[in-house]
Amino acid sequence: MYISKSSEDIVKDIKSMRIQGAENIARAAIVAWMKSKDRKSIVKKLISARPTEPMLRNVLKYLEIFGNPNELLEKLERDREKIEKIGSNKIKNGYIVYTHCHSSTVVSVLRRAKEEGKKFEVYVTETRPFYQGRITARELVGYKIPVTLFIDAAARQAIKRANIMMIGCDAITSEGVVINKIGSEMFAEIANKYDVPVYVVTHSLKFDPSTFFGFDVEIEKRAKEEVWDKPPKGVKIWNYVFDKINPRLISGIISEIGVLKPEIFINEIKKEYRWLFEV
Repeated sequence: MYISKSSEDIVKDIKSMRIQGAENIARAAIVAWMKSKDRKSIVKKLISARPTEPMLRNVLKYLEIFGNPNELLEKLERDREKIEKIGSNKIKNGYIVYTHCHSSTVVSVLRRAKEEGKKFEVYVTETRPFYQGRITARELVGYKIPVTLFIDAAARQAIKRANIMMIGCDAITSEGVVINKIGSEMFAEIANKYDVPVYVVTHSLKFDPSTFFGFDVEIEKRAKEEVWDKPPKGVKIWNYVFDKINPRLISGIISEIGVLKPEIFINEIKKEYRWLFEV
C-alpha cells in the first residue's frame, strides 16, 4: 500500500496518522528508507514523525547495521505468523474477547482463530478522539467475526462480560511497562478486578532499548483541536495519546518469542536482539 508513495509522502502519512499501528508504521518506514536517496535525512524525519514508536526506530537501526530491507520485511512476516498461532491458542470456543483501539496484530490473531473454526465474539471500545475501535470493528466484520462496539465510558460493561483482554502495544520499557493507547491501563485495572486475564499481543521489536540506559519513553501529546475544535475560552484540553500499563496488571506478553511475563520478556529480548543494545 506504500509502494506508490514517495518517502516524503510516507512521512506525512505517518505524522498525520493516516498510517496507524506500530507495525504498519514500521513497515512503511522500511519502504520509505528503501525509496529515499538521502537516507540520513529520511531517518530523522521518520523518527520525529511519531516519537512514541520504538519499533520504528528499531527497524531503522536494523537497516543501518545490516541493510537488506527485504530480509527484514520477510522476518516481520514470519514473526507475524508465529504471533498469530500463539495468540490464537489463547482463544477458546464461546469466548468473548475484549480489545481497545486498533491493533493489526490483535486483528490477525482473531482472524487466525476464526479460520481455525473457533466460535467467539469480540467487544471493542471506540477509542476517542480518532475512533480507531471502529477500524477494528470494520475489519472483524469483514472476517465474519461477531463484534460489538462500546463507547469508551462503557468499557467496564464490556470487560466484566469478557473471558480475555487482548490489546496491542506501542512500546515496552526495560522495567516491563507497556505503553498503549490512552485508556489501556484503566481498562487493565478493570480486567484485573474481574479476573479477566490481560494479554499484550505485540512484536518484540516494540521494546525500547533506550529505557535500558535510563531514558524515558516520550508520551506523544497531540493537538487540542483533535478533541474539541473550538472550545470555550479558558477550557484546557488534555490530549495525550498513550497510557503506561503497570506490569503487575499484565498476565503475559504474546510475541514471536512466546508467551512471557513482562520481566522474563525483557531478559529474552537481551538474548534475541543483542544488536538493539549497540551504541
